[in-house]
Amino acid sequence: MSDRVLSTDQAKTSIQQVQAIIDSGLAEQIAKLDAQGKTLSDPNVWDGPLAQQFRDHTWPETKTALEKAKSELDELRNQLQKISSNIMSAGGSQ
Repeated sequence: MSDRVLSTDQAKTSIQQVQAIIDSGLAEQIAKLDAQGKTLSDPNVWDGPLAQQFRDHTWPETKTALEKAKSELDELRNQLQKISSNIMSAGGSQ
């Protein structure tokens, strides 16, 4: 393992952009998708063989995947912040 510590301006900008993308309403968009998925899962709103397939399989699997993606992106944001802070406190600004 290398002892090299480096954080270029390009790295800092990329970290900030990743964090901004994650923070730019992702949770709200997932909540909006969830609301629409719940609506479409109501047989009084949408029914039939394909609607039932959506209700029983497609939407539950999709909702789980969205929640997992959000969790993983939150973890990525936190890890990037921690790594960036550690590099800056170690004096690795170039």
